[in-house]
Amino acid sequence: MDSFDWRLDFIRTFMERDIPNLGFNIPVPVIERLWLLLAHYNGQTINYHKLAAAVDISIPTLKKYLAILEQTYMLRLLPPAETNLKKRLIKSPKIYLRDSGILHALLNIEQYDSLLSNPIAGASWEGFVIENIITEYDCFKPSFIRTSNGAEIDLILERAGQQHLFECKLSKAPKPSRGFYELIDAINPKSAWVVAPVDEPYEIKKGIYVCPPAGLKI
Repeated sequence: MDSFDWRLDFIRTFMERDIPNLGFNIPVPVIERLWLLLAHYNGQTINYHKLAAAVDISIPTLKKYLAILEQTYMLRLLPPAETNLKKRLIKSPKIYLRDSGILHALLNIEQYDSLLSNPIAGASWEGFVIENIITEYDCFKPSFIRTSNGAEIDLILERAGQQHLFECKLSKAPKPSRGFYELIDAINPKSAWVVAPVDEPYEIKKGIYVCPPAGLKI
């Protein structure tokens, strides 16, 4: 409860004091509504038109506010991968709140059991895993890939022409989709991982490993 109250205070202080002190002029009701909407969109590809209309601001203003939240480490816009795969790809970035505790506070999720029963649980796990992997391997270029028919890789880390692929599953017995395996075959990465809350790493298919976040080494 102390943590939850502290996070609510942090959110209020950030909106009312920190943003103005950094020289940004954003009305508190606007940034509050935007931040809450972003929490609901966590893990989804961004639709600028829909989001701007929901907050009642212009698209240029929306992009300015998103940049401010990025620069203050509240938000991550994960870019789509630049690839020559012969598939139609989604080209919009994905939205993640960088701190899962802030995400839960914005959505008024105070208890662990409440989180697990909430529709945001899978996206919360995905964002938590992705943020920790990117932070650990900050010398790699991060991106994601999603085709127009729904096949997706949650995170790609690339460096020196080598790629490492990650899928995030909030399940003790994760079952990646057929599209996941198809993209792995098409990309032929150096390593491929399914990151899940399991106790020990294991190989789910030749060259593809399921592991907990703490067991990940590329």
